[in-house]
Amino acid sequence: MRRRLIAPVWLFVLVLVVLIVASAVAGLHWGRGSGRALFTVSAASDGDAVPLNGSFAPIIKKAMPSVVNISSSRLVRSEELLPFLNDPFFRQFGTVPRDQREHSLGSGVVVSSDGYILTNNHVFEAASDIEVSFGDQSQRPARVIGTDPQTDLAVVKLDQKGLTPLPLADSSKVQVGDVALAIGDPFGIGRAVTMGIVSATERGNLGIESEEDFIQTDAAINPGNSGGALINTRGELIGVNTAILSPTGGNLGIGFAVPSNMARSVMEQIAKTGKVVRGYLGVVVQNVTPELAKEFGATAHNGALISDVARGGPAEKAGLRRGDIVLQVNGKPLTDRRDLQLTVSKMAPGTTITLAILRDGQQQQIPLTLGQQPAPAAK
Repeated sequence: MRRRLIAPVWLFVLVLVVLIVASAVAGLHWGRGSGRALFTVSAASDGDAVPLNGSFAPIIKKAMPSVVNISSSRLVRSEELLPFLNDPFFRQFGTVPRDQREHSLGSGVVVSSDGYILTNNHVFEAASDIEVSFGDQSQRPARVIGTDPQTDLAVVKLDQKGLTPLPLADSSKVQVGDVALAIGDPFGIGRAVTMGIVSATERGNLGIESEEDFIQTDAAINPGNSGGALINTRGELIGVNTAILSPTGGNLGIGFAVPSNMARSVMEQIAKTGKVVRGYLGVVVQNVTPELAKEFGATAHNGALISDVARGGPAEKAGLRRGDIVLQVNGKPLTDRRDLQLTVSKMAPGTTITLAILRDGQQQQIPLTLGQQPAPAAK
């Protein structure tokens, strides 16, 4: 009797183990029946490393033609290089040095088959000549369609069709721990690929740009990678490599990319109108610290505290005051001041929104029509 009971249990356990192993192997295959396992996941529970079994070569081979080198140059007047040479006192001692041509190198991402290329604004800021180089060493002149210094993005255009665009991913689905591949032209030595992971998302308050919502990665990003692609393991663009955090100027594993959703919004506006127009509240805001929350009667320190209101701006017209805490925009809770700024900047001027605010310990709903964000002051 006991032998008959043992045999079925043993067979059941064997079948179960086979099914689990088969399911795990099937789950490791990437994409549309490629039949190749990219990763082997260790079953150990002690935090063992995950060894890489396969290759990213097919993905890179497909994405590489969409990443280009961008070189630019501008004429720098001698007065810009050495302003004191304009002084007559110095001119009497000899000839003023000649004007010089300043060169800059960076990368770009082809986003349409008819020649639109997404890159960083700082790659060719104030440049007069722009040239795009492809992997086959062919070169084409390009022109600037528009720039957005607030996100450090720009769009340039080639008079060429039949290019291979890189598809854009939905960057809101990017998660910490996702594999990230950076493609660009570091130091101008030629296109190269580095691998890392997504270290953080929604990274801001860094003081790099006025509109910050970065994807942080430890994939190596170096000078020349600016404007290049950060892609996922499906070969889709998740971000435009923009900046690194490094006291030496070299890669230390802390790089930042503008997420593809933000890049898409900027790119579409530039392609249509040549510029980016953002919604405007007309307030100066700060984060709600625990001390400020207590002072203004808030039960939590989320939201954005209004510390100043622009005269004649949308906020003043709607009746907002200093000391109000903005808790929600159209029912969406806010985490901090950056969240408010990014939410409003994604909306078009003239859009009517509803703000939930806290005033004197009481919540109120304030309707408000956004104005147009003033152009940043010239540096």
